Amino acid sequence: MSAQVKEIMEMLNALPEQEQNLALELVKRIVLAWDPDYTKLTPPEAAALKEAEQSGYVDEDEIDWDHLDKYAS
Repeated sequence: MSAQVKEIMEMLNALPEQEQNLALELVKRIVLAWDPDYTKLTPPEAAALKEAEQSGYVDEDEIDWDHLDKYAS
């Protein structure tokens, strides 16, 4: 978690619950405006995806499920 996010959380925690709810709705709108279909990756997600792709990750669409024996070592 970044220092900015921690600071935002501390500030929000100081607010009464009603204002916290208002802030939450504002953040939801900001996120939806930035990424309406939730397809963008955050830097940590992008790093995790890159690591998975380089680790021998195989997409399930690339597997011949009817002939799994050809993958046996």
